Amino acid sequence: MKQNLFRMTSLALLGTLAFSCSKEELVAPQPTTTAQTSAATATRDGNLALGNPSGAITDAAQYWNYLLVKPQYTLSYHRDRGTPNWVSWHLSSAWLGSAARQDDFRADNTLPAGWYQVLASSYSGSGFDRGHNCPSADRTGSISDNSATFLMSNMIPQAPRNNQQTWASLENYCRTLAGQGNELYIIMGQYGKGGTGSAGYFTTINSGRVTVPNRIWKVIVVLPNGTGDAARVSSSTRVIAVDTPNDNGLSTSWGSYRTSVDAIEQATGYNLLSAVSSTVQSTIESRIDSGPTQ
Repeated sequence: MKQNLFRMTSLALLGTLAFSCSKEELVAPQPTTTAQTSAATATRDGNLALGNPSGAITDAAQYWNYLLVKPQYTLSYHRDRGTPNWVSWHLSSAWLGSAARQDDFRADNTLPAGWYQVLASSYSGSGFDRGHNCPSADRTGSISDNSATFLMSNMIPQAPRNNQQTWASLENYCRTLAGQGNELYIIMGQYGKGGTGSAGYFTTINSGRVTVPNRIWKVIVVLPNGTGDAARVSSSTRVIAVDTPNDNGLSTSWGSYRTSVDAIEQATGYNLLSAVSSTVQSTIESRIDSGPTQ
């Protein structure tokens, strides 16, 4: 009897131990894995992702604010000035490649029928450069991308020193930022009438068909590569706003012409960055950038 009781007790203890071991296996902690992070891949995103500054539409009746949409950039065109009011484009390393500069300046035949088309020769002898809004060097991913930047609807009469030095320096800096893993939303425009080129002061060229702007501006929103860009713009996002005179004697340092987005809006009547939340806009649009310039 005692031997049977001893066997039963031993079996019970062994069962308990087996059950305990089984429970420990079920709840044993799993090995933890370390999260892997990598820089977001650069992409080509919408050129109007942060808003349509003037509410431009593709309606010939609205000749002073006609929307032209290209794969490479989007713009508002003014028929009677013969220039864009503004041009908006996205820049990231996805747009950059090895395509050569095409230099194929030409009229934009996508303008409405009956509108005067500014020609490649329309600026000849004026003392003003055919100044790109969306730069040739921002669109080197393919020959067609680069060629699109030479349409005359992407040009303004720009003082040579402004175009070749001050503005070129700012454009180079934007591409440097893109090469550092950022994507940029850029809007360039002009306002006023009358500028000073290498041949002096003029209000119009091309027999009055092309207006020479008085001021040339640019707004640049800098974000790390990612998605959902308008929603990612925050009060700490870097926004660079520049407003320069269209004058051949201006400084070569673009940083000295920094201003606020609010000031450009007041001068132009546009609503810039309208796709960004109004709370964020109130902060970033009132601030003047003080970051590096090269």
